Amino acid sequence: MSREMLQLAEALASEKNVEAEVVFQALEFALGTAAKKKANREHMDVRVEIDRETGEYRTFRRWLIVEDEAYTYPDVEKTIEEIQEEIPGTAIQVGEYYEEPLENEAFGRQAAQTAKQIILQRIRDAEREQILNEFLSRKEDIVLGTVKRVERHGVIVEIGRLDALLPRDQMIQRENFRTGDRVRALFLRVDESANTGRKQVILSRTANEFLAKLFAMEVPEIDDGLLEIREVARDPGQRAKVAVKANDQRIDPQGTCIGVRGSRVNAVSNELAGERIDVVLWSPETAQFVMNALSPAAVSRILIDEDKHAVDVIVAEDQLALAIGRGGQNVRLASDLTGWQLNIMTVEEAEERNAAEDAAIRNLFMEHLNVDEDTADVLLEEGFATLEEIAYVPEAELLDIEGFDEDTVKILRARARDAILTLAIASEEKLEEVSDDMREVAGVDQDMLRDLAEAGITTRDDLADLAVDELVEITGISTEEAEKVILAAREHWFNEEN
Repeated sequence: MSREMLQLAEALASEKNVEAEVVFQALEFALGTAAKKKANREHMDVRVEIDRETGEYRTFRRWLIVEDEAYTYPDVEKTIEEIQEEIPGTAIQVGEYYEEPLENEAFGRQAAQTAKQIILQRIRDAEREQILNEFLSRKEDIVLGTVKRVERHGVIVEIGRLDALLPRDQMIQRENFRTGDRVRALFLRVDESANTGRKQVILSRTANEFLAKLFAMEVPEIDDGLLEIREVARDPGQRAKVAVKANDQRIDPQGTCIGVRGSRVNAVSNELAGERIDVVLWSPETAQFVMNALSPAAVSRILIDEDKHAVDVIVAEDQLALAIGRGGQNVRLASDLTGWQLNIMTVEEAEERNAAEDAAIRNLFMEHLNVDEDTADVLLEEGFATLEEIAYVPEAELLDIEGFDEDTVKILRARARDAILTLAIASEEKLEEVSDDMREVAGVDQDMLRDLAEAGITTRDDLADLAVDELVEITGISTEEAEKVILAAREHWFNEEN
């Protein structure tokens, strides 16, 4: 039998044009499979070892040695305690294998057929790996292929000898491909199947980088380094904004990307199912970049809040719809492009908000500094907005105010400090009213708890009942953060329903 094993290995290696080691591994697997079938234990771990010189083989059943708390699968695992009881004094350690000899299963026709199938599969896998490596070695960002077939989860695209997947979620909406269609897409990544271990090239037509690479194909100045695409924001198939910057002052970056009569930008747009593309100038200045990004709307004024990473954009009434765009598309893309939260408002709305903020500060000064409205207005006009500023700015700044003498400044500073202390004590007392379950909500920190307590929100259900914009207004966090916090607060509702 040993001679027959060596002859079979040599024959299969020659017939399938593979290394002898590949054949031996396939034979070992086939013999192990046969042994498991005979024992009627599909899940047990069997190892077969073929001597490459003699053709003799031995069969073992093995168990992985694990800690007691990790013990889950008795067919393939033993605890360290079990093995020490079975074999006192053994030196085997956790993570190693314990093996017991099994009777060899005769190598019949079925085992040989199984070995052949394994070898063929490994040859196919090796060919796929070689084709994939050849593709990856070319380092192609944009690929052009032919639709091989359309499946439920996406489109299989043939790129030379390689089959790549364009998933549904990476396709532009309303795009329909048929077998034989030519498709251009971005090489996105390589995925490995958890079940089969096979690698699959994933393509995309919705990624921002796809648009940037298409522009690089149409605009030679990008490859030459004379201009660069700094940011991209897209609603795939509908509209996109591209921020460009010139590295050579002699070049007009917008005109260069747009091309003569729009030839270059239209070529990119046509490739993206007619996606409308706004080419805007990138700027290192936040205010200017935001104004450029909101094109074609004209911006009247901009107020930047660094702490909230937000920008209030003030526009004339007739520019409001243009700035927001259909369904909020223009402001959303501009926000994605700049990386800032953009709040669009009219001049009238801005004036109303400023008046409300001024009134709140005026009332704060009148109540806690015990001053009249005129004095509060003077402080407001001088740029003071908080009690902390009055309490801790250098005295000279307050003394510079017309009508303020040294005694007045000392009184105001003392009252401001007393008020800060009183408010802090009151805030801590309110914080004690906050329920434990609200403190445990993911994303809620101490500052947020104080803001919520001040607004009378003291339980998890109170927080869960809030709308996203209400939480943003109370705490000043971003819309994205507010959505996560509210979902976390509502999680127990869904658990109770389930």
